[in-house]
Amino acid sequence: MSMIRTEHVSKKFGSLEVLKDISLTVENGEVICIIGPSGAGKSTFLRSLNQLETITGGKIFIEDELFLHREHDRTVESMDKQRHKELMLEMGMVFQHFNLFPHKTVLENLMLAPMTVKGKTREEIEPLARKLLEDVGLSEKADEYPSKLSGGQKQRVAIARALAMQPKIMLFDEPTSALDPELVGEVLNVMKKLAEEGMTMLCVTHEMGFAREVADRVVFMADGVIMEESAPEEMFNNPRNPRTQQFLQSIL
Repeated sequence: MSMIRTEHVSKKFGSLEVLKDISLTVENGEVICIIGPSGAGKSTFLRSLNQLETITGGKIFIEDELFLHREHDRTVESMDKQRHKELMLEMGMVFQHFNLFPHKTVLENLMLAPMTVKGKTREEIEPLARKLLEDVGLSEKADEYPSKLSGGQKQRVAIARALAMQPKIMLFDEPTSALDPELVGEVLNVMKKLAEEGMTMLCVTHEMGFAREVADRVVFMADGVIMEESAPEEMFNNPRNPRTQQFLQSIL
């Protein structure tokens, strides 16, 4: 079963077309890394999957169900609102910036969404929240406030917070780009562990070593188009598209 499938997705900001005919399938348990230059449309594509951006055209399927269908600049209703909400909650997202609530403790940051969105009680969600903090190596920080954490620690909390909603799919939008170089590794290690545990992951990243090591497939985007997709070894050792070759030569 595919977890995400897009068919001919497009996105315009006025006259600027930032996504052009994007078709991509992410299978259950697959890790896909999206690479490419700035302005390629990578983050816009990720944000379109959970409707942080409204697509201009095309279809998005979640777990093989038609989740979103846009044609002639209007949304075509394809399911009831409750099922749509359920599928939305299948996706967790981690952004470049952590967006933690500064007035709440680390533990409270993890518990807030499950309690307010899913109606969980504190008694139901606190054991999971503490387990997730342990998983990301921050169990001792449960009662701290975000201001006391390093950037890497904040991003690990942000990952744990997304996981507290128990999603089936994790979307990562350049989660290490705002971090000092020495803090990148601790976040990537958490992501590697998730991949090893079989989490379906779609990652926009500039970390080529991570993409090479962890991804099942690497997708190269430029100018709003998927130029090339292949296994990491093929992408990095034998890219076919001249634009891919140019990009990788400039950064490797």
